Amino acid sequence: MSVERIELLGVPVDVCPPEDLENAILEMLAKPGTKQIVFLSIWKLLKARRKHSELLECLKSSDLILPISKSIIKGAKFLKLTQPIRYNPFTAVISILSVLDTHYKSLYLFGSHPKTLMQAERNVHETFPNLQIVGRCAGYYSKNAEADIVSAIYKSSPSLALLSEGIKEKDLWSYHRRNAFSSSIFLFYNDALGIFSERIRRVSEKTFERGLEIWSEILHNPFKIFLIFPFMGYKISLIWNRLFKK
Repeated sequence: MSVERIELLGVPVDVCPPEDLENAILEMLAKPGTKQIVFLSIWKLLKARRKHSELLECLKSSDLILPISKSIIKGAKFLKLTQPIRYNPFTAVISILSVLDTHYKSLYLFGSHPKTLMQAERNVHETFPNLQIVGRCAGYYSKNAEADIVSAIYKSSPSLALLSEGIKEKDLWSYHRRNAFSSSIFLFYNDALGIFSERIRRVSEKTFERGLEIWSEILHNPFKIFLIFPFMGYKISLIWNRLFKK
């Protein structure tokens, strides 16, 4: 795979130019076993840096880690590491589905409420007619349904399982069950089905390019304003690492 993996403050990040994304996806599909793609935000990076972080182990075992926060790119540049490419998560999902559509691959949709899920499926099918949707399951499910969901994904063996809202464990869902599947790429993106169903408005390209998407998140959840404190810790860690690393 023509992807370079760097470590930013001990957290793995992949350098994958957009022109190499298709090859990276195809190489993943050719590998046996469960694969995982992770969209890495600055908040997810900070969470992974905590002691005994299961998320860090998940990231280390992931096949592709695409940074989505401007702060990660700036941090890598500040530490004079190979500078990764920042991805807009929704645009990246479209690119990945386009690769699958071109090569007549399959998709499983998992998450959200039934009405949103069905509308998202219709819109995905219209946009990617060569992409076979081999199954779907709503999120917010009861624990008793867990075994049936795992079995359904295993039997349908999709090229990609796209996970969205309503999956409590988020990226860790497929990591915890990685031995239950014989193939498939798993990708969690919370807003995927909401955007595909047109229930959620995606962040504009201009807002994303400026790195201002956090403000729309704060509007939906004002408590996220307190993330400024761990973010300040991130800045301090970068400076400390730059000055004192061996």
